[in-house]
Amino acid sequence: MAAELHVEMVAADRSVWSGAATLVIARTTSGDIGVMPGHQPLLGVLESGPVTIRSVDGGTVVAAVHGGFISFSDDKLSLLAEVAELSDEIDVKRAERALERAKSEADAAAERRADVRLRAVAGAH
Repeated sequence: MAAELHVEMVAADRSVWSGAATLVIARTTSGDIGVMPGHQPLLGVLESGPVTIRSVDGGTVVAAVHGGFISFSDDKLSLLAEVAELSDEIDVKRAERALERAKSEADAAAERRADVRLRAVAGAH
């Protein structure tokens, strides 16, 4: 049996994704990190960015994550996000409008959130 890790992605308001994976890539304050089975234990702060999960069935799950924490030990990975949306939940037109509005209002935080949402959708395809 191939090595796998158990992943739980939770947002403040709901469980976003749970399952077995072979690789998770996330953006932390220290940079992008890839976690595979057997990785050293870690605890980090998540930055806004896409999280990519390679599930054991060969599929790819991508989510837009905005802040939170990542922890890993004993082949259990937890992503505790302030906000997280799976790429297939994101309304692309709405995210594009939000990005344009944020740019026109010079709202850097809103622009970053909208950009992350669009990158998550792009990374899933």
